[in-house]
Amino acid sequence: MAPLLELKGITKRFPGVLANDHIDLTLEKGEIHALLGENGAGKTTLMNILYGLYSPDEGEIFVNGQKVAIQGPTDAIKAGIGMVHQHFMLIPVFTVTENIMLGEEDVKVGGFLDRKKAAQKIMRISDQYKLNINPNAYIRDLPVGAQQRVEIVKILFREAEILIMDEPSAVLTPQEVDELFKIMRILVDQGKSIIFITHKLREVMDCADRITVIRGGKVVGSTTPKEADTKKLAAMMVGREVELKVKKTKAKPGNAILQVEDLKVLNNQEQFAVDGVSFEVREGEVLGIAGVQGNGQTELVRALTGLLTPAEGKIKILGKDTTKEKPRFITELGSAHIPEDRQKDGLILAFPVSENLVLNSYQHEPFSKGIRLQFDEIDRNGKQLVDKFDIRTPGINTPVSNLSGGNQQKVIVAREFSRPIKLLIASQPTRGLDVGSIEYIHKRVMEKRDAGCAILLVSTELDEIIQLSDRIAVMYRGKILDILNIEDASKEILGLLMAGIKPSEEMKHKVTKEEQLITT
Repeated sequence: MAPLLELKGITKRFPGVLANDHIDLTLEKGEIHALLGENGAGKTTLMNILYGLYSPDEGEIFVNGQKVAIQGPTDAIKAGIGMVHQHFMLIPVFTVTENIMLGEEDVKVGGFLDRKKAAQKIMRISDQYKLNINPNAYIRDLPVGAQQRVEIVKILFREAEILIMDEPSAVLTPQEVDELFKIMRILVDQGKSIIFITHKLREVMDCADRITVIRGGKVVGSTTPKEADTKKLAAMMVGREVELKVKKTKAKPGNAILQVEDLKVLNNQEQFAVDGVSFEVREGEVLGIAGVQGNGQTELVRALTGLLTPAEGKIKILGKDTTKEKPRFITELGSAHIPEDRQKDGLILAFPVSENLVLNSYQHEPFSKGIRLQFDEIDRNGKQLVDKFDIRTPGINTPVSNLSGGNQQKVIVAREFSRPIKLLIASQPTRGLDVGSIEYIHKRVMEKRDAGCAILLVSTELDEIIQLSDRIAVMYRGKILDILNIEDASKEILGLLMAGIKPSEEMKHKVTKEEQLITT
């Protein structure tokens, strides 16, 4: 019996890049097939071909044993293929129903859109697959996890049998990821089939039925979670052994570089997203901020970096009051920022890679003389950093919008790490990165710490917080519930704090002692 989907010899070339090199792939009915690989390995390109966004230079596509010609998304949808993109394709000011109807409008007599009929179909889909979607909600009011469920409903609304999910967990909290995997299992149990693009090893082990690894545009092997482990998968992805655990020495903290006193920051609804927060970060240490996304971390970082003006409180960097200063002043003090939203706050997407790499230093020599930019120096710097940070790009003059999400993140990290800094504020620094890139960035963070840099790390990845931090502060509803030394920060205690529960001193001692016994 023919597989539900079969790709044969798919090849795609871009100027200077062989993105897909004669790739063969099959998908069986009712399975989750994970497509695993580094940033720039060719995973998304392959799926964009399947969805009709690119045309292959060579190769064939078969659905239910029949050859299909997919010239665009309309052909893909007719073939029963839908795609949830890494960056959501939703219009914030439209309702859920209006977003889902786009391109599939049902019109009543008189030429009016039949929103009621569409909303009823959306509710049926939501109930059938336990997606918990309100058809009348506005996209702008929905959390990220709910927006992703809207994207899933959108392709089910078009009666897709094959669902392509491109890095679906990249912007989700751990709780939302767990919920997503439950939904994916419900979908396949009811006959759908899923191609799941990712670079996160643990997710593959948790949810995939089958795994295909792509490296450098080629399939390097297929396996199953039962036959593999994370170490084997990492080696297949990167082509070498990868250190999955961070090696770090004991911190030697010095003077306070960042001091925050009773800080209060308003959100868009004029409510206190940060409500009376105080802490300090010292040279030679990493202070991790843990917490479920949406508890004030975003507003805290934006205030510290000059992107939001606090309502109350004080911020000092190197002893200077920066509470109401602009981002450039804070940057010039020796502060670096890896933003949570790389596309909104970290890059100018239309600019080439080389120019994005000097966004915070173009006004200084050697990149400018007076009012004239020195493009030879900008290009020289770009080539050096592309090589040093392994940024996968056809060239330094490629618009950064053309890079994969992970390589866009590498551009930001390269820019921020390539100048002398005293303070690093890193918000979700490895979001969207593959295991090899995560290993590299974690090592660089430790190097910065050991060189005396003060580091504030904000991450929803609890493993990352625990591995890198020397102290951990837990935020809940805009407040810091506790700040723990890493020796006292067990996952159980952190989990309770993240849920707003302050464990007693007796419980802390018991949990920490039990974990020490287990690890020894």
